[in-house]
Amino acid sequence: MTSSPGITLGPLLFNWPADRWSDFYARIADEAEVDRVCLGEVVCSKRLPLYIDRIPDAIERLHRAGKQVILSSLALVTLKRERLMCGDLAANGDLEVEVNDLTMLSHLSPGRRFTVGPLVNVYNEGTLAYLAQRGAGRICLPPELPFSSLASLSQAAAQEGVEPEAWVFGRVPLAISGRCYHARVHGLAKDNCQFVCGKDPDGLEVDTLDGEEFLAINGVQTLSHTHCNLIGDLEALMQAGVRSFRMSPHSGDMVAVARLVRQAVDGALDCAAASERLAGLLPQARFSNGYLNGTCGAAFSRAG
Repeated sequence: MTSSPGITLGPLLFNWPADRWSDFYARIADEAEVDRVCLGEVVCSKRLPLYIDRIPDAIERLHRAGKQVILSSLALVTLKRERLMCGDLAANGDLEVEVNDLTMLSHLSPGRRFTVGPLVNVYNEGTLAYLAQRGAGRICLPPELPFSSLASLSQAAAQEGVEPEAWVFGRVPLAISGRCYHARVHGLAKDNCQFVCGKDPDGLEVDTLDGEEFLAINGVQTLSHTHCNLIGDLEALMQAGVRSFRMSPHSGDMVAVARLVRQAVDGALDCAAASERLAGLLPQARFSNGYLNGTCGAAFSRAG
């Protein structure tokens, strides 16, 4: 693999209004310097009907802009209707599917190419080899892995003909649950949640009892409080064999974030300088790259 690394915009994890969803992907199609875009519902199947009718138009516009579209599957499949959703996703043979729960594999014919999302625990070479044999063409490695593991798995991926991808921007997905934390906070039941997760477009920030920043919740999902920022580490990741970089959609100017990642990947901008400019774009965000450095996940070490 000698071509320039690609850039992926992962699926939107949060509950945005349908008009905002459409406007976001229209701008991504027209302006963002990304190679591929993941669409679909990963966190909560109840959200999908709110914008499902917007997806075909988004796909068409992204394709016209020359971007690959990947359909993302649910991260936790527990209900019959969710299994049926997985089947419907697989039935669209024209688009690549992103597997975020291994139950999705049962809906994909052997040999069909697919992407593996970061919520699948690809922690060792054996798991990576199995997924490659099953048809995985790209694997976004879990964002909690240290640099040494990313490097080892990237080498193994190259031997298997798989493109290794690293999560480089956005709140880190840590866990998924059958319980809806957002509903509970507002005194509601999960089955009558009233979609209150939509009140927090980047997740609801959670502090400890002592008032320290801790986590963020997004419906049934737990995320890091900090925004992962590996832009300053892109050069080292490329040297280690990572061939694709993933950003997770958040509020703010994602087109500008994508531009910084592209400039850093292409060598048009020093990685450390790109990381500093990201801080200017998101002055309220607190960054982290501790997982990569093998320290506390919420820690941040500036490049250079």
